[in-house]
Amino acid sequence: MNNAEFKLKAVPASETKSRVLEINDLSVNFGQQQVVEGVSFSIEQGKTFALVGESGSGKSVTALSILQLLPFPAANYPAGSIKLMGKEVIGKDHSVMQALRGNKASMIFQEPMTSLNPLHTIEKQISEILYLHQGLNKKAAQSRCLELLELVAIPEPKTRLGSYPHELSGGQRQRVMIAMALANEPDLLIADEPTTALDVTVQLQILELLKSLQTKLGMAILMITHDLNIVKHLADDVAVMQQGKIVETGSVECIFSDPQHAYTKTLLDAEPQRDMPALIRTQPLLQVNDFKVWFPLKKGLLQRTYDHVKAVDGVSLQLHQGETLGIVGESGSGKSTLVRGLLRLINSEGDIYFNGINLQGLNLTAMREYRQSLQIVFQDPFGSLSPRMSVRQIISEGLEVQGKHSDAEIEVAIQQALIDVALPVSSLARYPHQFSGGQRQRIAIARALVLKPKILILDEPTSALDRTVQKQILDLLCQLQQQHQLSYIFITHDLSVVRAVSHRILVLKAGKVVEEGETEAVFNQPQQAYTQALLSAAMCFS
Repeated sequence: MNNAEFKLKAVPASETKSRVLEINDLSVNFGQQQVVEGVSFSIEQGKTFALVGESGSGKSVTALSILQLLPFPAANYPAGSIKLMGKEVIGKDHSVMQALRGNKASMIFQEPMTSLNPLHTIEKQISEILYLHQGLNKKAAQSRCLELLELVAIPEPKTRLGSYPHELSGGQRQRVMIAMALANEPDLLIADEPTTALDVTVQLQILELLKSLQTKLGMAILMITHDLNIVKHLADDVAVMQQGKIVETGSVECIFSDPQHAYTKTLLDAEPQRDMPALIRTQPLLQVNDFKVWFPLKKGLLQRTYDHVKAVDGVSLQLHQGETLGIVGESGSGKSTLVRGLLRLINSEGDIYFNGINLQGLNLTAMREYRQSLQIVFQDPFGSLSPRMSVRQIISEGLEVQGKHSDAEIEVAIQQALIDVALPVSSLARYPHQFSGGQRQRIAIARALVLKPKILILDEPTSALDRTVQKQILDLLCQLQQQHQLSYIFITHDLSVVRAVSHRILVLKAGKVVEEGETEAVFNQPQQAYTQALLSAAMCFS
């Protein structure tokens, strides 16, 4: 079976320009608070319409309203109309909406790992849609599942039917979400940040897949994203949202070549810029030699080791004071495992020299003395901050664990850390949910800074942030590096970011270093085919 055998519905020529979605003067309230005001746009069959804007601008609220997925009566519609294939959806009961969902419009959510049920196989999750909407029996549903998995280019689909979400890569999970959304061949596909957490090569694959499926099925796509490079290459028309309102709309060509609104211009100007002082090299602050993290594979009654997963295999690197080392590579290349090993959070082999001391030879008590010098900032600031702790407790925790500081010293230190990350001292009594994504990441940085580290490991610190907020955080990190002579290990899949912030780049593939060198040399003259493929994929979005 191949893609050509997928049974496509015919698209009559007379309907090729029909409007799939019409939204007129839509307003959405949560209680008494208005979150969307006067939004209007339409999408024709076979066209892609993009909604862009920062978090909180109303993009996802607008999209969820199309399928009436917002909680009623907490969310209500004081004004406006939403017509899907000519039929009004606002105010319709559950049975009407169930007939429309999946059949007329489907949605791909931002994070496939949390959208898929971890307890059910891929086959069961796709089949559930087929049972509900098409009444297929088990044999017919399985055949249709295989058809859909092949359509979205899942390798060896028969072997994947019994897989669980955690057994798939990020790109494969997103393909499964797309397969589920396409199960009933909808007229409208709503894609809510479908590539945010994916590597650049996987991003390109997913977007090319969506475009090819759109051509085959003749469906309309509503793309919700904060990545303007994706909009530029995928969408036909775009609307820019700010604080619940559409401030500018038009064709992609017009918006990108001649933006009229100040907010649109701000979004377009938020590209990371390379602006780093020259690095004065001294003795390496961190020297890593022949570093390995192997996970044993065991079988049999006695659980004997028969092989290893070589997650990190013979990596060597250097990091100097005040330097940023960018580490890039696809998911599964060993980036995060490498830094977890360097922090001695997992077992590893090889030398880790920090300031001339081999950390591998230290016991847990001795290692604790060095942990304050090696700190990490994680990708998701909301997930890495305890919701039950105030900002004061979050930032002071590391100092209290050390047990070396008086209450007065701790208070001075946490206030200075907040000042360093440009947050008001009044933030100390508040909790993580009371802050925006960018502010939460500043809190995570403050938590690391308060310990006065020498090396800060940044694991995808901006991938979950909007474009303008991302630039603010990168500017902050650059300022802190110069102020405190910090050294950074910067892990990211965004090559425009790594180019802007890194002095040197290390490229990982399957646990091994395939290329390393000065940033501009790697970007301008990559030596290895894998690096060339990464840069080629990134160029498609530039």
